[in-house]
Amino acid sequence: MSQHSQVDDGQDDTPPDWWLFHGDSRARTPAMPPAPPWRSFGRSPDGEPARRYLIDRAETDVVNAALHLRRPLLVTGHPGTGKSSLAHAIAHELSLGEVLHWPVNSRSTLQEALYRYDAIGRLRESTLLREHGRGEPDIGSYLRLGPLGTALVPATRPRVLLVDELDKGDVDLPNDLLTAFEDGAFEIPELARLPEQEAEVEVLTADGGGRRTRVVRGRVRCTEFPVVVITSNGERDFPPAFLRRCLRLDLPDPDETRLRSIVAAHLGPDALDGAEDVLRAFLDRRTEGELATDQLLNAVFLRKGGIGLDADALLDAVLRRLGGAV
Repeated sequence: MSQHSQVDDGQDDTPPDWWLFHGDSRARTPAMPPAPPWRSFGRSPDGEPARRYLIDRAETDVVNAALHLRRPLLVTGHPGTGKSSLAHAIAHELSLGEVLHWPVNSRSTLQEALYRYDAIGRLRESTLLREHGRGEPDIGSYLRLGPLGTALVPATRPRVLLVDELDKGDVDLPNDLLTAFEDGAFEIPELARLPEQEAEVEVLTADGGGRRTRVVRGRVRCTEFPVVVITSNGERDFPPAFLRRCLRLDLPDPDETRLRSIVAAHLGPDALDGAEDVLRAFLDRRTEGELATDQLLNAVFLRKGGIGLDADALLDAVLRRLGGAV
């Protein structure tokens, strides 16, 4: 294993004040600096969300139309334009609780989004209980609703469901979602087959913490259709039948005026004082390749924190293009 050492280049070897890690193998216990607002997990002392969200009037109209029509909102745009954050902004403004999150990948299925049943675990438990002369275990302890299944649980107020990066899923997944979206309901066969005396079962939800909900005769049907925000990076097209049932919102890359507003909302109105060169460099580099707004926020946050790097060196670290070779 090779060891890296600092080379004497004629410069002052005194470590900068902002260094936490020195790379000299000496153990320290430095005080951790405050995290950026968008990396602070939880809420600020005044109850406001750590994330701030800005959106234009025309885009707000589309969101409200989806809310009135009870239709899924299909949000497209480049990485960093605020697609996923929109779901959290809606949940916060409408006081709809925590967002139910379904991150989609190539192996995702409708089944996992609705519920999971641990049949093997229940069988193992049943065998152990019978050996000790006890009855069957509660099936509800082995069945957990997924994010979509939890969103369809009857409630007086809708839940917010974020279906993140649907275009990464199987080509048939959008069509598989249509029935659940149109019916606002689904069946759990393992519960539907139970005898009459077990018609009502308490099952676990995707909220965690052991939270449960009652399912009657294996049928889950919403009373208020959830606020569904589906994000896409535009990597492939969706079937016309699916698109017809969604309202579409395309989030553009923010212009300079919007970028200034975003930086001010996250870091304060004076955040760009002494960091105009960072903004200019970001705008210049964005014309050459894909960059995300949070990369600009990262760079300005470091500059505002007194990080003694010139703009080019700072941006080289945090403003790498999102496409192409690493």
